[in-house]
Amino acid sequence: MSNHPVGAIVCALVAALLFAVAAVAQQRAAAAVPEGASLVGGLMRNPRWWAGIVGDIGGYAMQVAALALGAVLLVQPILVSALVFALPLAARLNGRRITPRTWATAVVLVAALACFLIVGDPSEGNTTAPLRDWLLPLTILLALIIAAVAIGIAGTDPGRRALLLGAASGSLYGLAAALTAYVTGLFDHGIAHVLGSWQTWALVAAGVTGVYLQQRAFQAGPLAASLPAVTIAEPLAAAFIGLTVLGERFRTNTFGLTITAVAVILMCATTITLSRSQATT
Repeated sequence: MSNHPVGAIVCALVAALLFAVAAVAQQRAAAAVPEGASLVGGLMRNPRWWAGIVGDIGGYAMQVAALALGAVLLVQPILVSALVFALPLAARLNGRRITPRTWATAVVLVAALACFLIVGDPSEGNTTAPLRDWLLPLTILLALIIAAVAIGIAGTDPGRRALLLGAASGSLYGLAAALTAYVTGLFDHGIAHVLGSWQTWALVAAGVTGVYLQQRAFQAGPLAASLPAVTIAEPLAAAFIGLTVLGERFRTNTFGLTITAVAVILMCATTITLSRSQATT
């Protein structure tokens, strides 16, 4: 663990806490907007949604700080712990008690995260990868996102729509995280370099579209369907870009890679279980 910047881990945990608060607030606000009404108009008039936006801004600021200190493969999986932070908040808002089974699941998630970080030992990569290195991975990721949005919008089942739109939103957040690692470095060269980079505008587009799709997911169905999709898709998409574009790697042997893969599976399974336990309708 000594190989990992402690500051990156702390910043990522704070970001996860802020994202958790924002997600609970925004889902309650979006769910209150009738399906046929204007989603954007309804949210703009809701103070709870604006409180969630403030949480998102704070969370993103801490995520940027974490990415400046550590690798994408290190920071993004830690954000999965947002679900652990969301548990007591969602339970309080919905007047429910957190069961021992739910807490046990949360412990398993934290253990899986620790295993991923310690055994996987993710390295930092090349944040200055040229455009040609981005083309194929970016095309594959965007094709999957477009397919998820198209199927989600056309669907009639609320849970499935929320799941697919949430997955698309989370994937865009993951892409934004990978781009952030590059864009933050441009500020060392002045604002002209920031504004003149295609990564900057791709980051803005991914972030804005991701926020909109997340609100659509929150409106379409319960938090049980949307939040796990967002939470899981974000680190997976970021890891995909980190491995295929940025050259990040797991510094471990074959056995360690197997343990890391098991940890990822446990993270996905416990994420879904925790989301279901704190779902609202």
